[in-house]
Amino acid sequence: MIFRLISVAFVSLMLTSCAITNTTQSGLVGVERKQTFLVSQKQMIEGGQQAYSQVLEQAKTDGTLNTDAQLHARLQTILTNMIPHTAHFRKDAVNWAWEVNLIEEDTINAWIMPGGKIMFYTGLINQLNLNDDEIAAIMGHEMAHDLREHARERTSQAMATQLGLGALGQLTGAQASTLDIAGSLLNVGILLPYSRVHEVEADRIGIELAAMAGYNPSAAVDIWHRMAALSKGNQPPQFLSTHPSYDSRIKDLTTYSLRLMPVYEQARLAREGK
Repeated sequence: MIFRLISVAFVSLMLTSCAITNTTQSGLVGVERKQTFLVSQKQMIEGGQQAYSQVLEQAKTDGTLNTDAQLHARLQTILTNMIPHTAHFRKDAVNWAWEVNLIEEDTINAWIMPGGKIMFYTGLINQLNLNDDEIAAIMGHEMAHDLREHARERTSQAMATQLGLGALGQLTGAQASTLDIAGSLLNVGILLPYSRVHEVEADRIGIELAAMAGYNPSAAVDIWHRMAALSKGNQPPQFLSTHPSYDSRIKDLTTYSLRLMPVYEQARLAREGK
């Protein structure tokens, strides 16, 4: 019975989909997956700006925003070098209001809000002792999430899931406990795999952006080796995680960084004026 319910919910989800498109050019890394959206890019950018502004204001209040001027300048330089290459994936992105800020906090994290609003934490850079190539790999990863509009896609998926489960309850008279199970299975079977796909796409596009800007794409591999060492094996199974496993991520990044080495070498020589 539960599999029948999942099937009905899945069909409901698909029926609520509307705009199907591909937000970016495939690039050398070959990202060509079609995407489905139920919410507009404009709405996402407005919401992202509001959320980002709230984080900035709180950091200012706490006295933790951009306290390391030298490190913030490094981030800004790397972002500036990478922005022109966003046109390789989508021409409109060059004119986005890209911005990067830095919060003094031990958190090992970075993220982006729709519209090019990037945040790094000092814990990420300091605890992993990141060089510029490694920062560029992370910067590119976050920029790629926005180029691909992954936040918009995830929001659309969540909306579709809620619509589908609501219709399921009305059509079948299913009890709340059954719908909870259906929601859990939909989460594991549909939403989490999409999230892992997002991470792989961001990894690949991110290192292509870095390579085009003259940053070594293989630096991303070094980052994940260090992340794996820091985790001491404390990572959930890949099928229950929103991120790929360390091993699969390292393997994929190794393959694609080798493909991008000629791009990097050409860009590095151009930047050095050779």
